[in-house]
Amino acid sequence: MSPEPSPAGRALEAAQAALAAEHAAAYGYGVIGARTAGARAAEAREAYGVHLGRRDALARTVRELGGSPRPSEAAYALPFEVRGPADAERLAAVIEDRVAGAYSDLVRAAEGPLRREAADALSAAAVRAARWRGVGVAFPGLAERAQPAPTS
Repeated sequence: MSPEPSPAGRALEAAQAALAAEHAAAYGYGVIGARTAGARAAEAREAYGVHLGRRDALARTVRELGGSPRPSEAAYALPFEVRGPADAERLAAVIEDRVAGAYSDLVRAAEGPLRREAADALSAAAVRAARWRGVGVAFPGLAERAQPAPTS
């Protein structure tokens, strides 16, 4: 059995995971922006900028925690084919749910100002997801809420 990571180690792992989620979000919003128009395209551009800013801040945080920021992948597998605006909006909601989940983990692992920043990012992702989806969820960032309940 491997030893439990230290609180600083847990915060670093969670920050790296949030950084990975931000890399994926930036990639996804490139796809979304190409498949939307008008006000939705403007929302996608704004969200893209937010994710780039959070990505850069997380890279600094990872370094401050003693780690090396993980680089972005060349490409990311999308959860489904994005053929038009409706698919793009659905993808944006999925991306924001995933980002919220990563920040939820960072909230649990971090302390002090980093915890506050993670909570703010979680809240912002939940609001963006609700805007894209048209409805919010009760507990944003909790993976078990994003999955359908098992039936017996």
